[in-house]
Amino acid sequence: MDERIERARVLYERAVFDGDATALETADRELDAAEADLALARGRIVHGRFLDQRREDPGELALFERAARLYRALGDVRGEGESLFWIGIFHQVVRQDNGTAVPVLERSHELAAQTGDKLTMSYALRHLGFAEHVAGRLGPARERLEESARLRRELGFLPGVAANLIGLAYITDAEGRRDEALRVLDEAAELAEASGAHGILRAVKEAAQEIGRETLLEFGTDPA
Repeated sequence: MDERIERARVLYERAVFDGDATALETADRELDAAEADLALARGRIVHGRFLDQRREDPGELALFERAARLYRALGDVRGEGESLFWIGIFHQVVRQDNGTAVPVLERSHELAAQTGDKLTMSYALRHLGFAEHVAGRLGPARERLEESARLRRELGFLPGVAANLIGLAYITDAEGRRDEALRVLDEAAELAEASGAHGILRAVKEAAQEIGRETLLEFGTDPA
């Protein structure tokens, strides 16, 4: 960020002192890219605060939408896809509105696939799986979570794999296969412990307790 701001200063001087008017256009684009990155990063922090306090900040959505607009104008498909994911997360997790979230998450996945952004693809698929589960469509929910987990294994993102296995355990239990669901949770616990993902490990233990009591936790509570 600091480098791009300093470069904007240099480009300004090039325009003013050297008469290179195109330098200003370059500076605008670079500052727009910096602003998009900052808006996306700040939006994630605001969302993290929501997960901790469970209190909506109206500025969260505005930050993600600003990032998406800037990335779109810049032709940055990868950045736009990631921003759209977070817009979808806001609607699904903060507003509990899957009807609004799903089309945005689908578009995020589409753009991420175009650029080979497997991490964003995995996140979008995870939350599309949550939406399917909430709607009672266990088959499509399983397909999306399994594909998300596959992508995460390819990336070596083991805490993310463990998080998806929790979701798959709930689906497996809903299908009437409790013993298998608990075995899935065993794998999730191993992965979470091996990667030091203590928050995910706590979620595994909670899931094991909930499945044992035949009570499902609410899905879509975080974007892991």
